[in-house]
Amino acid sequence: MELKLVTNTARSAVLELTESGKFYTESQYDIYVNDEKYMESNKVITSLFDLKPDTDYNVYAVYNGQKTNEVNIHTKYEFVTLNVRDFGALGDGVHDDTNAIQCAIMACPKDSRVLVPEGEYKVSSVFLKSDLTLELAKGAVLSAFTERDKFPILPGVIESYDEKEEYNLGSWEGNPLDCFSAILCGINAENVVITGEGTIDGNTTFENWWNNCKIRNTAWRPRLFFINHCNNVMMHGITVQNSPSWTIHPYFSNHLKFIDVKIKNPANSHNTDGLDPESCQDVLVLGTYISVGDDCIAIKSGKIYQARKYEIPTSDMTVRQCCMRDGHGAVTVGSEIAAGVKNVHITDCLFMNTDRGLRVKTRRGRGKLSVLDDISFENIDMDNVMTPFVVNSFYFCDPDGKTNYVGSKEPLPVDDRTPSIKRLTFRNIKASNCHVAGAYIYGLPESKIEKLTFENIDFTYAKDAKPGVAAMMLGCDEAVKQGLIINNAKELILKNVNITGCEGEPVVTGNVDKIIK
Repeated sequence: MELKLVTNTARSAVLELTESGKFYTESQYDIYVNDEKYMESNKVITSLFDLKPDTDYNVYAVYNGQKTNEVNIHTKYEFVTLNVRDFGALGDGVHDDTNAIQCAIMACPKDSRVLVPEGEYKVSSVFLKSDLTLELAKGAVLSAFTERDKFPILPGVIESYDEKEEYNLGSWEGNPLDCFSAILCGINAENVVITGEGTIDGNTTFENWWNNCKIRNTAWRPRLFFINHCNNVMMHGITVQNSPSWTIHPYFSNHLKFIDVKIKNPANSHNTDGLDPESCQDVLVLGTYISVGDDCIAIKSGKIYQARKYEIPTSDMTVRQCCMRDGHGAVTVGSEIAAGVKNVHITDCLFMNTDRGLRVKTRRGRGKLSVLDDISFENIDMDNVMTPFVVNSFYFCDPDGKTNYVGSKEPLPVDDRTPSIKRLTFRNIKASNCHVAGAYIYGLPESKIEKLTFENIDFTYAKDAKPGVAAMMLGCDEAVKQGLIINNAKELILKNVNITGCEGEPVVTGNVDKIIK
């Protein structure tokens, strides 16, 4: 066990207590700063706030009576703090504070912060800029309006003057379409930190944004947080909740960190994915809690138009020490993945009460650039997950989703529309109180999954297991307590896979070329 410094700003620091558990530590522990007790924690990833800039701190933890190693922290330099109240923000929950907050952001010099102190600040869209630290203090709430006429629109495609290129601002479900600007929005910004113990609340209900949510009204619904072509962005500590649609949507952005963030939407809310990186590189999700009404994390890379134009997959992504619950999928790949997803690793996480653990959603028509490769899940504990692993190559999305072309289980010709799945690895996973199936994996017969690895896996079914449909595909019937259902794979590796309480054969395969046990 070791105490490590993950990162720090001028006024905060993130610590990790290694080998102490998954998301939550096995025991509560104390953190000492300069030999004085600073706080108690029960999480592996813990944040310290209210530090002073350009200052040395000595930090250690006491865990089960034992003192850890000491960590020396020197906080970053800060030039000035701009308090939004000095710019006219009232924080009374009534007055529109958008302009005052925006003014403070635009006036903020490099190496400085914009502070939103305790209070309820009514806003529509607030835009970030480069070299900015925005801190939401404890008790501060950016409380969003829900009237459409208060939000600007991000156009989907603007043609260049010479008609050779285009400028894409808005996005909706993998296509460049007009959408309302997010509550917190960044365009072409870099070196941005959003930090603190405050909250961004979208205030969405079934009376406003979630009403008739599949119908475009003026423009498509806004995100809660949207960044487009941004670099070096960190969101840390804050709570984001009640989003109009996808909660956090990084788009064609690189070098991103989401650390100790709390993402909360009602379990019955529509399309409120927690975190959806789309065509992004180098993404870290650490110590983050997600409980939403759709997929907790959904990794994307656009539909066919964007993929062919830019050919940018989502790659080099790590999800570690996170807790995901109540969503449709804990970590989902797809369905908008026409440019592919590569080098994604999920480790040391908790999945609770989700419909699925891993959920891959792809289909014919995503295209030959839609290559899914080197995706791994390791050291995961699941509880009450209906089906821990689902790989669905027949996902019936889009207007043609239930056509024979998408749904046929017969091999079709391989062409420019055919996606592929290469290497998926599942290792050191315990899944308790499963219901529908341990795994339901179905590759395309004309483009088989190249390699599936299951190693040190323990499935146990709930005594009162509920029946359900494992995958959204034609021909997938309701089932309960099924084992590993695997179809259309070139190589299947099974090492130390234990399945307790399933009905029927523990492993059922079809059209699998090679099985290694």
